Amino acid sequence: MEQTIDKKGMMASDKVDENQLLVVKGLKKYYPVKNGFFGGATKTIKAVDGVNFEVKKGETFSIVGESGCGKSTTGMCLNHLISPTSGEIYFNGKTFKNSKNKEIKELRRQMQVIFQDPYSSLNPKHTIKRIISEPLVINRMGSKSEIEDRVRSLISLVGLGEHHLNRYPHELSGGQKQRIGIARALALNPELIICDEPVSALDVSIQSQILNLFEELQEKLNLTYIFISHDLSVVEHISDRVAVMYLGKIVEQGTREKIFSNPQHPYTQALLSSVPIADPKLKKSKNRIILKGDPPSPKNPPKGCHFHTRCPYKVDACEASYPVMKKVSEGHQAACHLLT
Repeated sequence: MEQTIDKKGMMASDKVDENQLLVVKGLKKYYPVKNGFFGGATKTIKAVDGVNFEVKKGETFSIVGESGCGKSTTGMCLNHLISPTSGEIYFNGKTFKNSKNKEIKELRRQMQVIFQDPYSSLNPKHTIKRIISEPLVINRMGSKSEIEDRVRSLISLVGLGEHHLNRYPHELSGGQKQRIGIARALALNPELIICDEPVSALDVSIQSQILNLFEELQEKLNLTYIFISHDLSVVEHISDRVAVMYLGKIVEQGTREKIFSNPQHPYTQALLSSVPIADPKLKKSKNRIILKGDPPSPKNPPKGCHFHTRCPYKVDACEASYPVMKKVSEGHQAACHLLT
């Protein structure tokens, strides 16, 4: 995507696809840590190491990978809940690379987050009414009566009743708490919602209800989602496009159909082979890929391709250099030396 930047940090409109809501280029988040109990040389944990992707308006873009791969850190960097080390983030054509607090506040109004754990993401001392209304009060979005009307509308939108407004979080079930988290995220009418494993802490039956709610809200409010998860069955159900992360880098991305039907990176293939199958007949015929060893430490990643220490197909080039992202087909890319 060809882009130019003007003096105010805006991308030139004649160079930008109007359907692109978010563009991320070279995003990095490094954490310096001292080596050893008594200090010594400082090493760097590369939690996110040069991530690039684009999100179109109205779509669900999922980021998947093992725990510790950097997917949640990537999501938190997008609206500066975690300050990126470097990289460029464009939202609606505007960059927030060196933004002031006022601009970051405006960005967060348009880019809300739904957190993983509904039990700890809600203040236990506040009523549900206060929790949902707090973003509106902080941003001065209307009079007291207008805010109360908005809160009643939001609680109904997520499938709960007004009688829940005077309750406290401990009086609600896990699914109800997550619905409150969704209502709070919707309070400021955001365009983009970052969903950080929003159903992983819920029972399977409740997961399906929350996922259906996400789809209903997306259609009704024209929302765009970045959906972060390690559950591939959930990702397959809800996604339009998928990015697979390993040790701080995106190793493959493409449409849901191409990722799940024709995975090209060995890590993606291993992830998909690990998805449980309920049918015993299909389970026996499935070729399961068992990865050896644990993921390397992001403090000391392997040279070359980070996955080569666990890859069953590695060649000499894998240890020598990190592979570039290559086009597999239209809308499908992967970073692997085995691709020609």
